Amino acid sequence: MSEAQSSFPRRDASGRITGLPDLAGVVLAGLVIGVLALILFDWAFETLGLADFGRTSGWLAVILPAWLFLDEYRAWGPGPARVVIALVGGAVGLTTGLLAAGLAASLPPLVSGAAAAGAFALVYTLIWYFGVRWLDRRTG
Repeated sequence: MSEAQSSFPRRDASGRITGLPDLAGVVLAGLVIGVLALILFDWAFETLGLADFGRTSGWLAVILPAWLFLDEYRAWGPGPARVVIALVGGAVGLTTGLLAAGLAASLPPLVSGAAAAGAFALVYTLIWYFGVRWLDRRTG
């Protein structure tokens, strides 16, 4: 009996994630896991009396999505498309994240940073997914 194997996220033969829902889902899962880990660490530090709750930078929640984007970057192989889109996505995503952090500046760093990480990841996901494919078709 042969059992069909399905994996998430779906990837092509080169290791690139094939669909926007898959990419966005993994990015969102990474953000949620990152925020939950930060809440846990922040709670532990408060319990030990080392810091007040909410003082950890929420920007750290972007670590897992950044790791995924690095994996995607490598999967696209050498070529101008991935470099250009990574730079554009990074610049626009960082600007969007900083704007989100500024809008949430009155909130604790954990919250404002998590909002910034979320904004960065959302913008970078969209720019990367559509941009790298569009440029790859034009240059290759």
